Amino acid sequence: MAELPITEPTETTIEEPDGSLEAVAEADSFEALAAVAGRYPECLTAWAALGEAALDDDRTVEAYAYFRVGYHRGLDRIRRAGWRGSGRVPWAHEPNRGFLRSLRGLGAAAAAIGEDEEATRCAEFFAQLAPDA
Repeated sequence: MAELPITEPTETTIEEPDGSLEAVAEADSFEALAAVAGRYPECLTAWAALGEAALDDDRTVEAYAYFRVGYHRGLDRIRRAGWRGSGRVPWAHEPNRGFLRSLRGLGAAAAAIGEDEEATRCAEFFAQLAPDA
């Protein structure tokens, strides 16, 4: 029996804008993170960091919004990179982590506001995409 070629990649990786990860690492306040997100709106790591900072500060609805931005921008980005609804987005590839942190954070924020179905969906999706996390 002939084997069918697999056209979908088993792993999808994305990149962050040049200089953005360094800018996030240097940000020493919430305001500085917001400035990074404003300068690099495509930087998923900046959106995840804003969500995490807001969640740590008990600003749950704000955190939910930041995580949702990172999640949706990241979903668009992994689709452009070839992801077609299955396959892994490995945690080991550092530029993937902004999207994955946004997905995980969205689940945490959803749980905090009582969106249990969304929290469960996010947890399952995270486990599917990044079992190496």
